[in-house]
Amino acid sequence: MEATFVIVGGGIAGVSCAETLAFLHPEKSIILLSESSLIKTVTNLHTITKTIIAFDVEESSSNTLNEKYQNIKVVHEEMVDIKDEHCYVLTKNGVQIKYSYLCLCMGAEPKLIPQYKQFPDRILGIRDTDSVEAFLNKLKNCRKLVVVGNGGIASEIVYKIQNTDIDWVVKDNHISATFVDPGAAEFFQDNLKKNVKSEKISKRMRYEEGETPKSGAALGPDWYKNLIIAGASSENSSKNVSIHYQAEIATIITQESENPLKVTLTDGKILECDLIISATGVNARKNFSTTNSLDYAANEGIKVDEYMRTNLKNIYAAGDICSANWQIAKHWFQMKLWTQARQMGCYAAKCMSGHLNNEEVLQDFCFEIFTHSTKLFGHKVILLGLYNGQKLDKRYELLVRTTKGLEYVKFVIQDHKLQGAVLIGETDLEETAENLILNQISLEPYGDDILNPDIDIEDYFD
Repeated sequence: MEATFVIVGGGIAGVSCAETLAFLHPEKSIILLSESSLIKTVTNLHTITKTIIAFDVEESSSNTLNEKYQNIKVVHEEMVDIKDEHCYVLTKNGVQIKYSYLCLCMGAEPKLIPQYKQFPDRILGIRDTDSVEAFLNKLKNCRKLVVVGNGGIASEIVYKIQNTDIDWVVKDNHISATFVDPGAAEFFQDNLKKNVKSEKISKRMRYEEGETPKSGAALGPDWYKNLIIAGASSENSSKNVSIHYQAEIATIITQESENPLKVTLTDGKILECDLIISATGVNARKNFSTTNSLDYAANEGIKVDEYMRTNLKNIYAAGDICSANWQIAKHWFQMKLWTQARQMGCYAAKCMSGHLNNEEVLQDFCFEIFTHSTKLFGHKVILLGLYNGQKLDKRYELLVRTTKGLEYVKFVIQDHKLQGAVLIGETDLEETAENLILNQISLEPYGDDILNPDIDIEDYFD
C-alpha cells in the first residue's frame, strides 16, 4: 500500500489535514490512518473576525470521507513504527504503507490522576466520545461526584451535570484557570448552582464498532451541547457544588458505605463519593517507534519548525502531538485546543503541498495572534492575544467591565497598547479588540473610557 500523502490520526488535525490536501491535490493519493472507524469532521464553520473562527465538530463514519473525496482512502489500523530511512510505516497488524510525505496527527491522551490504576472502575478520564459514553452510563447511579481538573472539560462537566452533588477539586485559587482570571471566575460562579435545562435528549448518530478498545479522537467544541448529564438524585433536588481551591487528591481508599470511595485532599479535607472524574489535561502520544529519533520538546511534544516539519525528512506533525519550535509571534502561543488542531492540520497540508511543488510557503496568519472561541457555563467566550497576561512578565494593567449575568470584558494593556482580551457574553467587541492587538494602536488618549459602555469604541477603531 502506498500514497503520496499519509496522515496518521482521525481527529480534528488529521482530518483537516487530509481534507485540505484533497482540495489542493485532487490528483494525488492520500491515506488517512485511523485506529477508529469514527472520525472528527469540522462543520458549520463561520468567521467571526479575520482571525476568529467558530465551528462545530461532528463525529461520523470514515466512509463519509471516502465518499466526499475520491483520492482519500481511510485505513483502520494503528501505526506502531516509522521506517523513516525507507519512507514507510508499519501497523500493528503488519500492514506496510509507503509515503512521500507523512504527517503525524495522533493527538494526546489524558493525564489521569495517579490513583487511577487502583480504581479503574471508579475513576474516569474524559477525552474522547467513547469516554463520555462510559461516563454517562456510570453517572446514572451516582449521587456524589468528585471532579478533578480546572480546564474546559472539567468546567463544563460541573456546569452541565444535574441531580448530583459535586465536589470540584482545583489546584488553582479560582475556577476555570486554564482560560480565565479570578474576576471572570467570579462572574461564572452564579451559574454553578443552577440545574441546566436541556431541551433535547441525547440524540446523536452512532456508528457501532467492535468491542476492542481504540483510541478515539479528542472531543470538539460544545461536545456536551445536546446531552442530558444527570446523576441518581431526584430530578427536583437542588444542585450542590463545593469547590476545593488549591488542593489535589492525596489518597483514595474504599469503604463500606453508601459512597464507596473515601478521598483525602492535600489540604486534609475528606470527601466521600461514588465516582471520580479526572480531567487534568493531556500528554502528547508516544505509542510508536522510529528508526531515527524524533526531537521532542520539554512538554513531550514533537518539535516542528515554521513549516510543521519534524527533524526527520518529509515527516510533519500537527495538533496536540507537536510542539511549536519556531520564533513565536508576540501575541500567539500554543495550547492544546481544537481551534489550534484545525489550524495546524490545514497549515501542515499547505506546507506539504508547497514542498511537493517546490513553492514558497508563507506562514499562516493564524499564528500571528492567539484566538479561541468557546462556551463556558452557558456563556460565549472569546479569548484574544495574551488574554491572561502571558509572556508580559506581570508588567501590565487590566481594564475590566462587567454586568452581572450578562457580560465580562477584560483588556490587558501594556505601554498603553492592547495585548490581550477576554470577552464573555455578547459583547460585540471581537473585531475591535482584534484590530487593536494586531495594529498596536496607542490607547493613551482614551484612558479608562475605552471600556465605557456609553461610548461606542467601534467609532474610534474600525
